[in-house]
This record gives sequence, C-alpha cells and structure tokens, in this order.
Amino acid sequence: MARNEEMSSMNEALKHGIKIHEESSKEELFKNIKEAKSRLEQFQSSKPKLQKVPDMLRDHTSFEKYYEPRAVAIGPFHHAKERCQLAEKFKLALTAKFVEDSDCTAEDLHKIIEDNINTLRDCYDEEATRSYTDKALTQLLFLDGCSTLQFIYSFIYNELPYFKIKRDQVAFAQQDLFLLENQLPYQVLKLLMNKSHKKEELNNAIHDFVRNNIMAATKKTHKHKRVSQPEDRININEVEEPTHLLELLRTEMLGPKDEGNKICTNQRQSFRNIQELKAAGIQLKPSKTSTLKDISFKSLGFVGFLHLPPISVDDSMGPKFLNLIAYEMCPDFENDFEVTSYICLLDSLIDHADDVKELRSADVLYNLLGSDEEVARLFNEIGTDLVPNSATYCNVKNEIEKHYKSKGKTWMAQFCHEHFSSPWTILAFLGVLAALGLSSIQTWYTITSPPSACDAVCECLKKQLKIE
Repeated sequence: MARNEEMSSMNEALKHGIKIHEESSKEELFKNIKEAKSRLEQFQSSKPKLQKVPDMLRDHTSFEKYYEPRAVAIGPFHHAKERCQLAEKFKLALTAKFVEDSDCTAEDLHKIIEDNINTLRDCYDEEATRSYTDKALTQLLFLDGCSTLQFIYSFIYNELPYFKIKRDQVAFAQQDLFLLENQLPYQVLKLLMNKSHKKEELNNAIHDFVRNNIMAATKKTHKHKRVSQPEDRININEVEEPTHLLELLRTEMLGPKDEGNKICTNQRQSFRNIQELKAAGIQLKPSKTSTLKDISFKSLGFVGFLHLPPISVDDSMGPKFLNLIAYEMCPDFENDFEVTSYICLLDSLIDHADDVKELRSADVLYNLLGSDEEVARLFNEIGTDLVPNSATYCNVKNEIEKHYKSKGKTWMAQFCHEHFSSPWTILAFLGVLAALGLSSIQTWYTITSPPSACDAVCECLKKQLKIE
C-alpha cells in the first residue's frame, strides 16, 4: 500500500502542483523537489493505472457521450449508473455459467480475487477505489471478471442467445468493453481464466473478440488484395501482458513493433487533402494489411501511390478511437501516440465529403455510418486539438511533399487530370492520334512507294508521242 500512496501523491502533484505560500521555507521547497524526483522515477517505471479520461479531452462536451457506458458498467468508475442496472442481472447469469464451466466453485474463484485484492487495487488510480472496502471491491471484480469472460466467450461461440440478451444490448456492450473508464485489470481476467479448464479457449476468445472489434475491413472480401486475417497478425504468445482490453485492442491495431528507431528529417510538411493529392497525380491504394502503421508512398514517373490500411467507419469508430486517444494521453502511459498520429493523418487528408468519396472509390474506406458528409465531419471533429508525434509517418509525408513540389510531375499530372479525366476525352484523343497516324502513313506511302504498271505504260506512251 506504501507504493500505492506514493503513486497517488505523484498523481496529485502532477494534477495540482506544489502550493507555495509565504510560510514555506526554501528548505521545504528543496525537499519537495528531491521527493518529486524519486517519485517520478517510480512513476515512469510502473504500468499505467486504470484511470479517468484526461480533463483536456472532457472539455469537448460533444465527446462526453463517447467516454461513458450505455449498457454495462465494468469496474468501479460507473458501477452505480442507473442505465446500466439491467446489465447487472445478466452479469449474475453469465457468472453462474462461467462458474459451471470452471473446475472450481464460486467460493474458490471469489477467494482468488480476495487473496490478490491489494495488488488489484493498486492497478487503479487511488481516486477510483477510494470509496470501496476490500470486501466490496473483491465482489465487484469477481462478478465483473467472470461475467466479462463469459460474455466474450459466448459472443465468439454464438452462445449469447442462451442468456436472452438482445442484439442492441450486445452491440452496446461490445462498445462499452473498450471504454477507458470501463476497464478491468487484465490480471483479473488472467486469475479467473487460470482456474478454468477452458483456459486456452477463453484466451483465444479474448483475442478473437478484440480483432472482431478492430475498425478495419478484415472481414470484407477485398476486390484487389487480400486484407490480413487474424493469423497474419501479431503472435499472441509474444505479446506482453496488456494492462486491460483497451490496450490489447491498441496493440492489435498497431501490429508488430518497429525494429529500431526511425530517423526522420525535414519535419515541416504542409500536408494536403485528398483532392490536392489527386490533382498532383497521387492515387490511393489499399495497404496489404489493416494495421494502422502500414502506410507507405511510392512515386513512379509523374504518378504517385499512397497506400493506406482499409478501415470501416460505423457508429463504434468514434468511441473506440477517442478512448484509445484518451489512453495515449494518460500521464503514466509511455507511448509514441501512434493512434493519435493516425487520426491526425486522416483528419489532414479529409476536409470534405469529396475526400471521403475518393477513399471509398479506392477501397480504402467503407462507409457504414451514413453520408460522406457525416464521415468527414466525424474525422474533423475527432482530430480537433490533437497533438501527433511528428516522427510518425514523417518519411511518408516527406516523400509526398517531394512529389508534390516537383514541377514537372505536377504539371504532367495536372495536364492528364484536366484533359483525360473522362472516358470521352480519352476516346477523342485516341481518335485524333489514329487520324494523324493514318494521314502520316498515307503521305509516307505516296512518297516512297515504287511506280505502278499503269504509271509505266503512261510514261511509255508519252515518250512515243514526243518521238512522232
């Protein structure tokens, strides 16, 4: 608990700073500075705490609905919400089924949580569990852990109809399981899974459930390329144990870690939207995989190809991305802001509905939300006030800027775009080329062809007439 108190003090210091008043001595100030240094070292080396969405994101009132559960409350933050009380009844039924399929009794499963309650409490920010006794927190984590595992297992193996859970409740529950303030420590799930004879099936179900909720077109049949299937993704056994399901979702979306640090120069790019890129001869192509980092650019002659991972945009996309961004912004989570940078990239590419239309035409974006205007508005809204990692996608942006600033490439691309933008202009151009070609052939044949027999007879008659 001493470590928990130290981390809590560090959080408080980060939130409020040190209050300086007239009675404060310089010795006290220096002492506080030394203590802050030691706490910071501990703070940076620990796993991120389960905590609330940072205040700077909650300032956007239109986003608040994306951070709170609509069907089921998991963990201590939203446990008492009235609209989530129906789910508490389903939790009991799901837990009963989980216990039935385990190798032990409900008492045994409860005790494994009880024996580790201090460690599990330490997974949360102190503010989250302050009002819970060890007994109350144990019961909460036991019930939420068992029911979450059973829900995920039943979802993957199509057993949810057995519990009489309606489709709309299932859809909202799926979204709720990936909210930052609605997370369980992954350690809770692991402790309970280890007591079940279905441990391997439960573990696989969790990863399949996470992949099922990735906003990429992995389940669609692509017209040109095969999008990566789950077996192409990161090896489950090589993944470091996540803090919670939201972090596991982020890991799956980003794919394998990059080997070494990428060096990027010239980070002052003025990035363009899709329409501007198209006018400069840059075409969109779907990437081979759906991982967010699989973005590349190739320039061939005066034509460039920007490869982007396919993505499906539906009602769940906003909550998932905003909660991933909120997680990246948590003060104790050390990361490179990859998801934030991805959203900023898409926000820069998408200004208007026409940009969304181009992404759809290229099979890069699947619009399941509504009109293209809605999609453009969603990305512009999510991308507001975000600060990306300038090194992420830096090399891609540099190559695009280099292509864009090449006058010769841009001129050729604009010429082709203006004069050959429709099939009719292309056919007309081919017709002119054909006419010119035929005329040239006729002229060449007239000049170079030998005289015919008729020409020879006429020439002979002319000579005879002159002699006479």
